[in-house]
Amino acid sequence: MQPFEELLKNNREWAARMVEQDKDFFKRLQDQQAPKFLWIGCSDSRVPADRITNTEPGEIFVHRNVANMVVHTDMNLLTVLEYAVKVLEVEHILVVGHYGCGGVKAAMGNQNLGIINPWLKHIKDVYRFNKDEIDALEDADQQVDRLIELNVKEQVMNLAKTITVQEAWHKHKRPYLHGWVYGLKDGLINPVFDMDPGTHIDPLYEYHL
Repeated sequence: MQPFEELLKNNREWAARMVEQDKDFFKRLQDQQAPKFLWIGCSDSRVPADRITNTEPGEIFVHRNVANMVVHTDMNLLTVLEYAVKVLEVEHILVVGHYGCGGVKAAMGNQNLGIINPWLKHIKDVYRFNKDEIDALEDADQQVDRLIELNVKEQVMNLAKTITVQEAWHKHKRPYLHGWVYGLKDGLINPVFDMDPGTHIDPLYEYHL
């Protein structure tokens, strides 16, 4: 059996098991989705949003990319954000990194990774802004993990700079923004940063609404 065929077999078994446990399971999913959360996570295969939060299909709206970035020219991310906030009316947006992230580690070095270079440049900027604090740590793994935490915080700040979030804060007093880091070693999520609706940022980035 080819690896992809194993996935199809697993899917059939899972679907049958869901119906056996709850005959209306798929009918409910088909009729609507009403998640309270938008998850912006890393593409790393070891960090599945539903598994590590023990949630069911329909509970979390998910966007993933390398190193859980919020880049203001990324129309994919901005489209997901707009839909989640204005249509699904999510109450919380979670930016979720993970310790040991290869993307963040790569951004701290000088290896030429081709088309990935422009993406990692955004993380390099976070490193440059916080270089003294990070380089003061003696252990290389600690340096990477600290940049992972600071990068998550920066991406939450990037969310707060978007017109989508600012309009929702102004009109609806939502969503709450959260920065988390998941531990591959222990499976635990470490909350590192939060922003309540209406939190003031540098006035330069605040739109007149």
